[in-house]
Amino acid sequence: MSAGETVVQVSQVTKAYGTHVAVDDLSFEVQRGEIFAFLGPNGAGKTTTMRMILDILKPDAGSISVLGGPFTEETKQRIGYMPEERGLYRNVRLLDLLVYMGTLKGMRASDARQRAMDLLNRLELGEHAKSKVSELSKGMQQKVQFIVTVLHRPELIIVDEPFSGLDPVNTQLLKNMLFDLKDDGVTIVMSTHMMHQVEEMGDRLLMIDEGRCVLYGPVDEVRDRFAENAVVVQGQGDWAALPGVESVEADETGREYTLHLAEGVTPKMVMQALAASPEHHVRSFALAVPSLNEIFIQVAGRNGNHA
Repeated sequence: MSAGETVVQVSQVTKAYGTHVAVDDLSFEVQRGEIFAFLGPNGAGKTTTMRMILDILKPDAGSISVLGGPFTEETKQRIGYMPEERGLYRNVRLLDLLVYMGTLKGMRASDARQRAMDLLNRLELGEHAKSKVSELSKGMQQKVQFIVTVLHRPELIIVDEPFSGLDPVNTQLLKNMLFDLKDDGVTIVMSTHMMHQVEEMGDRLLMIDEGRCVLYGPVDEVRDRFAENAVVVQGQGDWAALPGVESVEADETGREYTLHLAEGVTPKMVMQALAASPEHHVRSFALAVPSLNEIFIQVAGRNGNHA
């Protein structure tokens, strides 16, 4: 598949459990080589959607195309899936487990062994290759689950809360691996509640609520869509004296100021006023763009009450 090609196409998909509609007329696509963030409150329909993409569940209506067509046994070999509910054979030695999992994905045992050792060393688990899974910490088991997901070099990986339970050092190890996979053209669908990680890693996002799409598009464009008519500046000067500034809000450190602008006043006008003012010295100037966490709370709250 070439860059820019659609890897996952979900078209007007609906799935109900009795009278409860878990996914409601949902459409989106995932492009090759991107990190696609899948967001939503608990019970929004994320897991149901992922299971339909993986052909574990069948939609009641609509269609899903994965890696260029309907889901087949051959498609399964080209996908890696890391579910939120982890599951590993606990009384098996780690390297033996990984070799076995690799052969289930069509790898030769010798290739699976070499690839497994490379990944174990990369994730600082090489010295535990002969340990039983039950002897590993939860964080170590989490990394093993990730190795199982990528062992067979899939074209598409779907990871559900991949950083859950990991300390900052191991979180960064996994992030680096995900970035490397992306650089190699692997497509990554990532479900997470960690909004700062979506801001750091995601190319595009989909947020669903009550089974419906409420936000969809490039991460930066989504944030810009919710931007206030305000700018954030650092420097010195009487910010309130600038034409068009209605109010000034300092952050906790007193080094950064949010300038709320009057209706009809644009950030460009403020920038021009600052450039012409000898009384102001500006170190940084940016649009006041909300975090994804703030957007998530705003959108989820607007669509109902969530525990």
